[in-house]
Amino acid sequence: MGVFSRFMDIVNANINAILDKAEDPEKMLRLMLQEVEDTIIELKASCAANIANQTRVKRLTKEYKESADKWFKRAELALENENEQLAKEALLERRRILEQIDSLDAEEKHYNELSAKCKSDIEKLEEKLESLRAKHKAMREKSFQAAKKESASTYEDPLNKFEEMEGQIDRMSERESYYAAQSDLEARFASLEEEKAIEEELNELRLKKQKG
Repeated sequence: MGVFSRFMDIVNANINAILDKAEDPEKMLRLMLQEVEDTIIELKASCAANIANQTRVKRLTKEYKESADKWFKRAELALENENEQLAKEALLERRRILEQIDSLDAEEKHYNELSAKCKSDIEKLEEKLESLRAKHKAMREKSFQAAKKESASTYEDPLNKFEEMEGQIDRMSERESYYAAQSDLEARFASLEEEKAIEEELNELRLKKQKG
């Protein structure tokens, strides 16, 4: 595809519609940026070639005009020497040169128009490039903010974690204190129950001794 065809495709492209259809919009945007940058480089190369041709045409035009002036002076010299035939030949050569100058003027006009169009196309592409860069920057910022938000939602504050652990320790201490109190109470009742059982056994022995 020629550089100017690519230029028209890029300028006329509906960027938002293309991105909406893309599976990976950011990747598509990067590709479009690269395409625009490459096209600008090619257009600038074309402009440089046009400028070189303009310079060549101007140089040739200057040389031909100097030659035309020379042949006109030769015609004047021939007439001064009463040589009309030689004067006619000099004027004929001058006419041929003037025709070449007319052709060169048309060629220079053509290159001027190409250069103007090339410059305008580059300006349009650079505007498109800035628009794409702004979209890419906004897209990356949006992705960054989304990732930051997701990271924040999964982030656990160490202080909260410490407070949670401290609460667990307090609850464990409370349970341990409760179980310790329970254990002490159990021991006291067990001692009473044991004393009672011994007292009952002792009474039985006493009764048995009295009967005997």
